[in-house]
Amino acid sequence: TKASIAGIIDTLKSNATVANRDYVVGVPAIYMSHVKEALPESVHVAAQNCYKVSKGAFTGETSADMIKDINCDWVILGHSERRHVFGESDQLIADKVEYALNTGLKVVYCIGEKLEERESDNTMNVLSRQMQAVTGKVSSDKWADVVIA
Repeated sequence: TKASIAGIIDTLKSNATVANRDYVVGVPAIYMSHVKEALPESVHVAAQNCYKVSKGAFTGETSADMIKDINCDWVILGHSERRHVFGESDQLIADKVEYALNTGLKVVYCIGEKLEERESDNTMNVLSRQMQAVTGKVSSDKWADVVIA
């Protein structure tokens, strides 16, 4: 709700270190404009997802063009909930990363393993697989616009 977001906005606005650093805050799509207008320019607003194409019959999805249209310049892709709850594959996420970057967004690309993968010493295989999915999709001049999380 806007009320729950208000405390975070107040903290970011009152913190003196905000002016000296870059912050990116991931926000549900419905609140992105509200948060963008309320925060200092040094705090960037990220969408929590976007789809891999700009138009089509994708009810409920947000395109990178829509994100840019409200002056937001970041998107979070590959978060564990998107991978495990919604079943997004490495390939789909890589396609989203490619589209977002080519549209001019910066990307927080989330990688990581599930608990059982960690416990079975499979962490490096999972991380490697997730990184390999995007390496062919991100041109060398675009890596500066990607944060690996």
